[in-house]
Amino acid sequence: MFRLRPLTSIPIRAAFRHQSVSVPIAARYYSASVKGATSISEVIKKDHQELEQYYNEVINSNDPDHQQRFGNQFTWELARHSVAEELLVYPAFERHLGDKGHAMAEDDRKQHHRVKELLKEFQNMKAESVDYVPKLKELWSVLSQHIKEEEQNDLPALEAALKSAEGASESMAKKFGLTKAFVPSRSHPSAGENPYFESAMGMLAAPIDHIADIFRKFPGNTKSPNPSTK
Repeated sequence: MFRLRPLTSIPIRAAFRHQSVSVPIAARYYSASVKGATSISEVIKKDHQELEQYYNEVINSNDPDHQQRFGNQFTWELARHSVAEELLVYPAFERHLGDKGHAMAEDDRKQHHRVKELLKEFQNMKAESVDYVPKLKELWSVLSQHIKEEEQNDLPALEAALKSAEGASESMAKKFGLTKAFVPSRSHPSAGENPYFESAMGMLAAPIDHIADIFRKFPGNTKSPNPSTK
C-alpha cells in the first residue's frame, strides 16, 4: 500500500538535487543552518538577524529594483520562519514549560497573526508604491518588539528546559531548518497558527508559493530561493 512520508523525513539532499551552483543568500543560509546549528535559539536568532538585514536593505535604498528584491527576500524568510516556529517551537513551549509555556505560546501566536496580516499587505505591494517602505516600517515595528521578547524571555526559558535532555535543542534546530524548506513562502493569515490546521493548509499553499517565487526577483539571482524548486 502506498503511504505518504512525513515532510520532515524527506532527505535534505533530495531537496537540493537540482540546485544550481549560484544560489541566493537565503538558500545558502538554509543549508548552513541545518549543518552548523548548535541550538534552536541560535537558529532563530540567525533568522532574526537575516530579517533585520533585509529590512535595512529596503529602507536604506532609493532603487525600486533593489527594494523589490530584498522585500521579496524579507517576505520569503519571515513567512517560513513564522510557520516553522508555530509548528515546532511554540508546541515545545507548551510541552516543556507547563502553564507558563502555554501562556507564552498563546501570546506569541497572537503577535504572529498580526505580523502575518501586515506581511500579507506588504508582500502584494510594488516597490514603486509610496506606501511600500512605510508599510514595511509598520510591520517591522510590530515584529521587532516580538523578536525582542522572544530572545530575552521565551528562548532562554526553553533552552533551560531542554538542558535535561541531551541533544534536544540541537535536534530541534535541525528540524526547524528542514521544516522551513517545505512550508509556504508567503503569508497566509487565514491558515491561523494552530499546528494541525496550519500543516494541512501548508501542504496546499507551499507548492503554489514555491512555484510563484520562480517568477519573483531575489537578491543576486532572479530564480526562486526555494530548495524544492531547484
